[in-house]
Amino acid sequence: MTDYLISQFQTMSEGMKYLMTFLISMLPIVELRGAVPIGVALGLNTYLVLLISIIGNMVPIPFVIIFARAIINWLKKKKFLAWFGRWLEKKAAKNVEKVIKYEKIGLFIFVAIPLPGTGAWTGALIASLFDLRLKNSILPIAWGVALAGVIMTLGSEGIKLLIT
Repeated sequence: MTDYLISQFQTMSEGMKYLMTFLISMLPIVELRGAVPIGVALGLNTYLVLLISIIGNMVPIPFVIIFARAIINWLKKKKFLAWFGRWLEKKAAKNVEKVIKYEKIGLFIFVAIPLPGTGAWTGALIASLFDLRLKNSILPIAWGVALAGVIMTLGSEGIKLLIT
């Protein structure tokens, strides 16, 4: 399966590779943390990969902040989806203490650290479920995404140098 995906990416035009990098950066869990290494591995311009990954990662975030609470409440009312709504709440609650304690800087640091379970989507989920306003959340999340992008870019370029 991996070989198939790699071969598909390699046969794409350069423009399509950038588009795929952008779309991958929008995905929850994968986000920019997956998009940057993929774009670098595809041989794309590092700075452009970083820029489009940051933009792509940020596109869904205002919508997550605005609508997550309503969607989770709806999920929890549905017999077969209630577990997923509870899981999302638990995921946000697990990380909320650090974020709430330090507010904007806490949200920034949480999003900036490129570790599993952190990132813009989880930061936005925390902001939504714990009533952090959009205007107070979007900038720390954006700066966190930018720093995570720089970290991932440096790491990806470092690995590329070691391999070649």
